[in-house]
Amino acid sequence: MGAQLRVYKQKISSAQTTKKITKAMELIAASRIQKAMARVKASSPFAQAVTRAVSAVATHSSVDHPLTRESEQIRRSAVVIFSSDRGLAGAFNSQVIREALEQGEQIRAKGSEPVYYLIGRKAVGYFQFRGIASAAEWIGDTDTPSFKTAEEIANVLQEAFLRGGAENGVDEIVLVFNRFVSMMTQEPTARRLLPLEIAEADASEAGSAVYPLYEFEPDAGTVLDAILPVYIQSRVFNALLQSSAAKQAATQKAMKSASDNADKLITDYTRLRNNARQAEITQQIAEIVGGADALASSK
Repeated sequence: MGAQLRVYKQKISSAQTTKKITKAMELIAASRIQKAMARVKASSPFAQAVTRAVSAVATHSSVDHPLTRESEQIRRSAVVIFSSDRGLAGAFNSQVIREALEQGEQIRAKGSEPVYYLIGRKAVGYFQFRGIASAAEWIGDTDTPSFKTAEEIANVLQEAFLRGGAENGVDEIVLVFNRFVSMMTQEPTARRLLPLEIAEADASEAGSAVYPLYEFEPDAGTVLDAILPVYIQSRVFNALLQSSAAKQAATQKAMKSASDNADKLITDYTRLRNNARQAEITQQIAEIVGGADALASSK
């Protein structure tokens, strides 16, 4: 009985230590998610302004730009996966990797070859373990992503797209990331980055908006050359920020669940320890009574 009590005490102590760690990680994630949400909110006006500018140029001009041109045959499609560098975030990484692999299967079904670009250690580790080749990898800047990282990713993707699938580049680029919906919901999302898809106006604005005619100086082609790289960088940076906010929310949810489970374990082991202690006391009383009866009967 004494050995059993020691085992239960050790398990209770282990669960209490685990709870302290998971509670601390939950609080850290709760503080970080507010900053991540603020960064997403702060980047939205710029991204919307760039989208409107690109929409204006592409809609009101007839320039055949390489970044807006649809390939006659899509040979290779880039799938950019936004994962995290750290774990302990529930299904955050597994669901975005699963969505990316599904996108790859759909690309193969269309007769094209998927080319994977990986962001985050979790995606890199998964692809290395599975023996799946990747074209490029970025790690170490997923918790608080910087615009420099987004610029580097955008430059690599743009260069691959301009080369084209016939020259070992790509003919299409799809971003796959976890979109932050709420504190409880992080939705894996796939969005095509290139060839350029013009974002339409909101339904509430479409009926009443009157769009002006535009004149471009020096010309529409030069304007597109200047603004399209900025548009691509803003899209990649927004995906990084969305993924960062979603990861912190997933971590907070996972750590809260772990803390609740630790509480349940502590309650269960405490009950078992009390039962074992009571059984030990009962046995000791029975032994004392038995010994007293034996002494009384021997007299």
